[in-house]
Amino acid sequence: MTSTPTPPGLARFNALGEHAAFAALHEACASAAWVKRLLAARPYADTGSLYAASDAAMAELTSDDLAEAMAGHPPIGRPEPGDPTSTREQRGMVGASEELRAEMLELNLAYQDRFGHVFLICATGRTGEQMRDAVKERIGNSPEQEREIVRTELGKINRIRLARLVDED
Repeated sequence: MTSTPTPPGLARFNALGEHAAFAALHEACASAAWVKRLLAARPYADTGSLYAASDAAMAELTSDDLAEAMAGHPPIGRPEPGDPTSTREQRGMVGASEELRAEMLELNLAYQDRFGHVFLICATGRTGEQMRDAVKERIGNSPEQEREIVRTELGKINRIRLARLVDED
């Protein structure tokens, strides 16, 4: 029986020094607790085990850890200047009309007033209209419901970012 070799991008990640691996993971998710849990589980034999570790770490994050993770995300429609990750992920807002941009700004502010944090959604592959509809739908949630939705959305974002991290050669 032969073992499957570790994919090159994952092998490269596994071989990173502690500080470099911390920095790479912190770019994927701003929660130090999440990063530390993933670092502690290295090396990973395959991407499935990396994603499973990410999901498990996400499930264990406290409210403070979630707040730390969310702080690393700019509002929808306003990616950080010079940040290719948020620009790529929010691509659905690129061609949005001025009306839609203004509406998203208003909705983002209302959501932030209600929940005390940025509206967070896995924006990859979504149109501006889909993101607008999602914030309109979610603004009526209870804080507890919204915290769990945010946890799920963060998990999706983290998987996408981890895939980019270990698939890039």
